Amino acid sequence: MKTDPVLQTFIIESSENVQEMENSLLQLETSPDDEDTINALFRAAHTIKGSAGIVGIDNVERFTHIVENVLEQVRLGEIKVTGDLIGLLLKCCDHIGRLVDILSEGEDKAGNPDLEFEGQSIMEQLTAYIVADKDDLPSAQKDTQGVAGERKEISSDNRMVETGNWHISLKFSRDVLRDGMDPLSFITYLSKLGEIAGLTTLHDAIPDAGEMDPESCYLGFEIDFRSDSDKQTIEDVFEFVQEDCEISILPLHSENKADPPVVGAAPEKQEQIKAFKAKEAKTIRVDTNKLDQLINMVGELVIANANIDQQAQRIRDNSLLESASALSRLVEDIRDRAMKVRMVPIGETFNRFKRVVRDISRNTGKDIELVISGGDTELDKGVIEKIGDPLMHLIRNSADHGIEEADERLALNKPGKGTIRLNAFQETGSIVIEVSDDGRGLNRSRIMNKAMERGIINPGQSLSDREMYDLIFEPGFSTAQKVTKVSGRGVGMDVVKRNIETLRGSVDVESHEGVGATVHIRLPLTMAIIDGFMVGVGPLFYVIPLDMVVECLELSEADRQASLKRNYADLHGKVLPFLRLRDLFNEQNGRPPYEHVVVVQYAGRKTGLVVDELHGEVQAVIKSLGRVYKDIKGVSGATILGDGTVALILDVPGLVQTAKRMRKV
Repeated sequence: MKTDPVLQTFIIESSENVQEMENSLLQLETSPDDEDTINALFRAAHTIKGSAGIVGIDNVERFTHIVENVLEQVRLGEIKVTGDLIGLLLKCCDHIGRLVDILSEGEDKAGNPDLEFEGQSIMEQLTAYIVADKDDLPSAQKDTQGVAGERKEISSDNRMVETGNWHISLKFSRDVLRDGMDPLSFITYLSKLGEIAGLTTLHDAIPDAGEMDPESCYLGFEIDFRSDSDKQTIEDVFEFVQEDCEISILPLHSENKADPPVVGAAPEKQEQIKAFKAKEAKTIRVDTNKLDQLINMVGELVIANANIDQQAQRIRDNSLLESASALSRLVEDIRDRAMKVRMVPIGETFNRFKRVVRDISRNTGKDIELVISGGDTELDKGVIEKIGDPLMHLIRNSADHGIEEADERLALNKPGKGTIRLNAFQETGSIVIEVSDDGRGLNRSRIMNKAMERGIINPGQSLSDREMYDLIFEPGFSTAQKVTKVSGRGVGMDVVKRNIETLRGSVDVESHEGVGATVHIRLPLTMAIIDGFMVGVGPLFYVIPLDMVVECLELSEADRQASLKRNYADLHGKVLPFLRLRDLFNEQNGRPPYEHVVVVQYAGRKTGLVVDELHGEVQAVIKSLGRVYKDIKGVSGATILGDGTVALILDVPGLVQTAKRMRKV
C-alpha cells in the first residue's frame, strides 16, 4: 500500500485538505457569514470525498459524504453556522485525519472498531443537522418539476440546473493509465450518484494486436444514467481526469441538435482548468528523502571542489586557477539554489496552533486569541519538522497557566480576552521565534523558593533575572499551583531546551510579573551547509559561521599582556569580553608571536575569540559529531576540508554565554 503512487498522492492531498478545512472552520468562528471561507471549506471536503471515491477508500468517502451534505446546506443558508457546529466539524477533521493516517501507516482500511464507532457517532450528530423537510424552505429553494421526467432546481447562485435522466458520452485519452488513473473507478464512483441504466463499451479505437500498447487506453463508453444529481455534480465525478478524457453530458430527452455537446466542461471552466494546470506545472511535489539526498550530494560536491581549489593553488597554473575559480562560483550557486529548495515558510506550522489555542480556551473557559506574525519567514524544512513539539509545549503553557481567568484580568485592568503571540524573523544568520503572552508572567520569588527547596541554589545567592528564569529549564522544575490536563509552566521545559539545542539553537525567557512573558528561540537558518570563516589554533582548524562574524583585528601587545590577568579587551572604546580558544580547548603547543581576535555577535551580544591564525572564508558541510564528541562545550559540529582534514564548527551561542559567565566570575 505504501508503494502505491496514487494512494500516496491521495494521502498527501487529503492531509492538506483536512488542514484547509480546519483553517476555514477556525476562520468561520470570527466570520460565520464569510461566503468565500464557506466555499473553501466545502471544496476541501468535496475534494476529499471525490478522491476517496475514485481511489476506493470507502470509509473516508462514506464519512466525508455526510460532512459534504451538511456543508452544502450551510452554503445554501439552510443551516446556520454556530459554535457547536464548528466544534462538531472540527471533530470531523480529526476523524478524517486519523483515517488518512491509518492509510499512511499501511494498516487495514476497516480494521479499527474504535475508530468505526467514533465515526458512526459523529455521523449521527451530523445527520441531526441535515434539513429533512424542505417544505419550510423559502420558495426560491424548493424543487420545481420539469418535463419528460426531468427536474429543475434553483442552484446556490440562482441558476436553473437540470436533473433527472442523462446520457453520458465518455472517451478516455491514451495516456490515462500512464497518469495513474483507472477508468473503471470513475464509472464505479458514478454509480454511487444514481443508477447506470445502460452502458455500451466503445472499442472501435483498439488497434490490431501487434500494434497495441498495453499501457495505453483505447476505450470509450456510452452511458444512460438516472440520477437526481445535476450536471455539475456529474461533471465533478470526472474532475481529476478532465484533461485525460472527452466527456459529453446531455439530458436523455434532449433533441436540441443545434446545441453542441459540452466537452469536459463549460468553456469558462475549461479555461480555468488550463490556468490551474499552467500554475501546477510550475511546481512539483518532491519526496523529502530525495531532497535530503540532493543536499548530501551537493555537500560532497562542495568538499570535492575545495580539494580542486587547493590543488590549483598548489600548482599555481593560471589556466587551472581560472577554471577552478569558475567551478567554485558554479558550485556556490548550485549550493545556494539547493538550500533554497529546502526552505519553507513557517506560517503553516504556526497556523496549526490556532486549533490548540481554541481547544484550550474552550476547555478552560478562557477567552484567548492567537496572533501570528512573520509567517512568511523561511526556515529549513528539517528544522521546521522538529520545532513543532517545543512550540506546542510553550503555547499550551501560555494558554493554560500564563493567561489569567477573565475576572482576574478585569480586576487587573486588563482586557478580558488574553493574547498569545507567535512571531518569527531573521536576525544575524539565525531565525528568531518568539512565543509571548500578556498573562501573569513568571513569579520570581516562587521560582527562587522552589530552586532553594530543590537545592539548585543556596539561600541568599544573588541571581540576575535571566539566570533566575533559566532555572525553569531544570529537569522536573515546576511552580504550578494546580495540576491540569496541560503541564504547568516549567514542567517539561528541560525537554523543550534539549530539543532546541539539538537543532543547534538556544532558548531564553524574558518576563515581567503581572504583564506577561516571552520565550525567545534562536535557530540556525540551515542544518546542512554554511558559509564559514576558518581560523587556526595550534595545529587544529576551527570554522565560525560567517554570518556571526563582525570583524577581525590583531590583539595588541598591551591587551595581550593584560589578557593574562583579565578576560576582556578594549574594542573601539567599549568593553569586549573574549575567550582564548587556546585555553578553552587546552592547546599545549607554544604560543605564536601574534594573536588575532575574531569579533562575533549573537543575540545582540559581542564576544571576542582569540585565535592564532586567520585562514579566510570557506564553505562548510556540517557533519554531526559522534557520541564521543557530542558533549564537547563550544563545538556544534564538524566539517571536512578539501584535503580531508577535519575542522570543528564552533558553537558561537554557547561561547557567547561562556564569555558572559566568565566575566562575572
